[in-house]
Amino acid sequence: MTQFLSLRHLRLKTRMVLILGIIAILQTGVLGHFTIRYLDNVLDEQIGQQAMRVAQSIASSPDVIRAVTEKNTTFLQPLSLRLAKSTEARFVVFGDKDGIRLAHPSPARIGKSMADDDGDTNEPALVHGKAYVSKAKGSIGWSMRGKAPIFEQDGKTIIGIVSVGYMLDTVDTIVGHHRVSMLVAITIAFLFSVVMAILFANHFKKAIFNLEPEQIGRLFRERNATLETVREGIVAINHDGRITTFNHAAIKTLKLPDDQYYIGRHIQDVLPDSGMLDVLENGEPQFDQEVWLHDHNLIANRIPLLQDGVVTGVVSSFRLKNELDMVSRKLTRIQQYAESLRSQSHEYNNKLHTIAGLIQIDAKDEALAVIGQETSSHQAFIQHLMNVTSDSILAGCLLGKYNRAKELGLELYIDEDSQMSALPKQLPREQLVSILGNLIDNALEATLAHHGKGGTVSLSLSDFGKELIFEVNDQGAGLTADEADKIFTRGYTTKSTQGHGIGLDLVRNLVDHLGGMITVEPAETDGSRFTVYLPKAFRKPATEHEKED
Repeated sequence: MTQFLSLRHLRLKTRMVLILGIIAILQTGVLGHFTIRYLDNVLDEQIGQQAMRVAQSIASSPDVIRAVTEKNTTFLQPLSLRLAKSTEARFVVFGDKDGIRLAHPSPARIGKSMADDDGDTNEPALVHGKAYVSKAKGSIGWSMRGKAPIFEQDGKTIIGIVSVGYMLDTVDTIVGHHRVSMLVAITIAFLFSVVMAILFANHFKKAIFNLEPEQIGRLFRERNATLETVREGIVAINHDGRITTFNHAAIKTLKLPDDQYYIGRHIQDVLPDSGMLDVLENGEPQFDQEVWLHDHNLIANRIPLLQDGVVTGVVSSFRLKNELDMVSRKLTRIQQYAESLRSQSHEYNNKLHTIAGLIQIDAKDEALAVIGQETSSHQAFIQHLMNVTSDSILAGCLLGKYNRAKELGLELYIDEDSQMSALPKQLPREQLVSILGNLIDNALEATLAHHGKGGTVSLSLSDFGKELIFEVNDQGAGLTADEADKIFTRGYTTKSTQGHGIGLDLVRNLVDHLGGMITVEPAETDGSRFTVYLPKAFRKPATEHEKED
């Protein structure tokens, strides 16, 4: 185990060479061992069968039958030597029906029992009359012997036995040659495995960007941790359209069952309305697409995965549009506050410079008149705001827009009959401020562009009945019927300068989110009138954090 663990410190190529080399040695070694054993057994069997066939052939010779019957050792002894030479056997031994030798390569053993050499009683041949093969160690070494009974001419009476033996050193020599060949094959297989391991390791390393397995494992864990910590939903599919990544944020965003396993399933089975298959087919990325998926309005990005110029998959990240809108609204509110402060600062700096100049030229009465005029005008607007609404956030927004209008040389007029004291507590003030702020800014810009300084933007507020009604009238150029249909489309603008076409789209989305309605129509004199209707019975939707809790 320690040696195995130590391999982890080696590079991938070195590990692959060692592992494949060891596997090659083990495979060829085991295969060679069984091959040698099989060859040894086959050769033994072949030699034994050959010895038995030779013994049966000799036992059927009439001369041998007659000589054994007569126990003619003088005839059988030289015959056994000639037969051994002609059949390439190590020995040919004759015995009578009692197993006493009648001929033997060693004359001194003639007359002795054949059982003295190998302990074989020769019972199968002498008792049962059957030819058989035996392997034994005799006086001249290990041999494979074929033994056959010798019958009288009638073919029934057993009168003796003949034993033909082949030494096994020949088998060992043949097996030895094959063993050397096997060792050469093992060496060649090992070298071939090393070369293939190097080539395969180079190809494999290139495919995994020259990373080590431990690095890939660490990156995989980091990737999973990253996917689960981001708040955006992330889904990835392969070239077959099957899901390979589906993080927890995607499940929560789409309100899918979290007790199911989505990896490996086809994207159409999980998200049938997804456009990821289109990206997989055409390879064109999609950025900041507003889509509806599982009855959710999302902002989605879909990026194709390319390998050697071929699309191998698609990754999609998405987030609820209202979350992004909330961020946008907060930024808009901050921007409005900043503009309000800048407008007030700029306006009051101008007034202070004027007052300072009047004091320097000793026009004290005029200076006091300017101060009184500014104070009375500003105080009158503030007093009017306090009569219209008691909501400090709404009042602060309108005061800021009043100062902004003053800076532009325009007037923001609030209808004297306006009343907005019944604002529901659950109505998000930042959304209301964003709606009014964008409409007023749009009206100021339109009035200044068409009417010039001295123009008026009028505002009417009403909380009568079941709805909150806000009317903004400008003195702009007005809108054609075609422009009125497109004015709330994101990116569409009637202005020639860049950076427009977003505010009214945001207003429409906010009004829709609050369950209200917005209309645009020509004003009574000139310009346009934007009217917003918001229900008082608005119920604030739960946030994602509240849903999680």
